Amino acid sequence: MKQPLKCFVYLLSLGVILSVSETVAQDTSPKTLIVNGATVNAAVIQVEGRSYVDIEGLAQALRGSVTFDPSRIELTIPAPAVARAPQDSAEMSNQFQQTAVVTLAEMREWRRAVAYIVTSGMPIAGTWSQDYEDRIEADIMTTALAVSTEADHQALQLLKQEFVLLSEWADTVLGEREALQGARSVDPNALREDQTLARISECGKFLSWMIVSGTFSDDPSCQ
Repeated sequence: MKQPLKCFVYLLSLGVILSVSETVAQDTSPKTLIVNGATVNAAVIQVEGRSYVDIEGLAQALRGSVTFDPSRIELTIPAPAVARAPQDSAEMSNQFQQTAVVTLAEMREWRRAVAYIVTSGMPIAGTWSQDYEDRIEADIMTTALAVSTEADHQALQLLKQEFVLLSEWADTVLGEREALQGARSVDPNALREDQTLARISECGKFLSWMIVSGTFSDDPSCQ
């Protein structure tokens, strides 16, 4: 009698163990973890209604770190990037400023070279003036590609206007010098009273200040 009873108890215990094992196996099936709409490569299981995630996998997926100490586990997740406020329409972009400064420097160098030829009485030879003009035109095209704000666009128009005035002035005074015509070809002090040159110089100074400041403004000398 005792032997059949012992077998019955053994079979009953075995059935309970199998039943619990089956339940746990069902609860611990792997799940997919999605954070902010993105699938995270970290294992997730459910046991008795509770969810457990692989903390090391979670830290790696979120570009964080996890530290295990004898008495604690420290998980560090980097703060989300703060959305950058839209740039003020009056502010120029850094890339535009850099290219515009180079363009202005070329214009200033060309203007001084032309003025030196006129005041020194040196003969005009070669294509150096045309080379300056070609380089500046290429610089303006590069600067145009850097435009990203309304202020960039407005400042570019002033740069172009300065370039047009400088080109016309250079062609005029060099033409007179080459043909030995007009007061500028015989009077080395004539450029001091050149109103067009004064306007170009004033606009160039204003543009240099304005572009370095990073904020667009206008000036009558550039119109």
